[in-house]
Amino acid sequence: MSELEHPNRRALLRQSGLALLGAGLYGVAPFYGPWKHNHAWAQAGQKKPLVIGLTMDASGQYAASGGEERLGAMMAIKEFNDKGGVLGRRIEALHMDTETTPATGSRVAERMITRNEAAFLIGAVHSGVANAISQVAQKYGTVFLNTNSSSPTEAGKDCHRVKFVWDGNGSNFSQAIVKNAMKTSGKNWVLLTNDYVWGHNTSKATRAVIEANGGKVIDELLVPQNTRDFSPYLLKLQQLKPQVVATAVGGDDIKALRQQVVQLKMHQAAAWINNQQDWPDVYGLGPEAIFGVFGTTWYYRLNLPGVKEFVAAYQKQYPGMAIRVPGNVYHNAYMATRELLRCVEEAGTTNNLAVIKKLEGRKMAAADRLQHFDAWIDPATHQCQQTIYMASYNDAPAEKDDIFKILAQVDPKEVQDKDAAAACKLESYEATPSYEV
Repeated sequence: MSELEHPNRRALLRQSGLALLGAGLYGVAPFYGPWKHNHAWAQAGQKKPLVIGLTMDASGQYAASGGEERLGAMMAIKEFNDKGGVLGRRIEALHMDTETTPATGSRVAERMITRNEAAFLIGAVHSGVANAISQVAQKYGTVFLNTNSSSPTEAGKDCHRVKFVWDGNGSNFSQAIVKNAMKTSGKNWVLLTNDYVWGHNTSKATRAVIEANGGKVIDELLVPQNTRDFSPYLLKLQQLKPQVVATAVGGDDIKALRQQVVQLKMHQAAAWINNQQDWPDVYGLGPEAIFGVFGTTWYYRLNLPGVKEFVAAYQKQYPGMAIRVPGNVYHNAYMATRELLRCVEEAGTTNNLAVIKKLEGRKMAAADRLQHFDAWIDPATHQCQQTIYMASYNDAPAEKDDIFKILAQVDPKEVQDKDAAAACKLESYEATPSYEV
């Protein structure tokens, strides 16, 4: 179909001359975002709804986490709509399945921005998908909140002016966990790594901490995505006999791996470290499968004010869910969405550059985020620096869902990814297209 038969947003702007509006208040690059006026809404005397595109997986390796982060974003949106929306406008959420596939993520982002007039994009678990979305978002200047991708590259070499990374990354978790594991478990390690950008860069960060502290990586085993039979890798581990196995394996892959390790009783032969353990990946697996030590950014039984109320709000809004309590993925998406909408309110405008400037360097109180330490958004990398928790299986649960034992909470200042700032080169404001919805 030709551009005239099915015009996209950029074509319409070229035809109408509305691009001149983008050089107004902020004096920057031409307007390529959602158009400013819609005659149908203007004639009805109503403010046009604010559309937010939810770029979450509903299928593929991270479907379970994608579902949870979508629910988290939706709860934050509902809270704002119950109060009248933002800037007097109701918020409409549009979800499209990104399929845990970078090419699909790119197509979804393009469509949401150019056809559905999405003002902002929220979502992503797979770091390759997040990177693909962010490239499209930067092209149009669309603010993109990467809620749950953990590759250090997301706030490093693949950073963008429009992208904000809300999860802890592989470097943060490695610094929090690896040093302690070397003291207690040994110095000979094997890395078991999902063969894509998150796995590669998380294992790279883990290797750096191991070697800096006198340890040795005796082998690294690369695991293709969507692996369900781990027997070749487990046989190799039996031959290598490491003291510690460090995994950077996620989604449905880690579920399969954990079950097969338990079947062979290999969780008793070595210490197991999972860089980060997302709640949807282990929920319902049973106690034996939750072996080893792992990192997370939040737990539903943290003894902090407001946590019980947050859990109750989840259960009230989503009764009868298979996952009965919220986890770290849900928490990240909720907090990111809520902070974005607060920034729009504070800016008093949907202008993307004004919202970006509100997010950059933003400080968030620990009590407000239901964590132990204050959080902030690094203005140089756009990553949210937040509390990192070390956890293991809880052998004395207070209730059925109480499957994690929090071993320690680490101040984000102690585990910052210093390499990210050197690798990240944010585009200038002038090079970032400006728009106002």
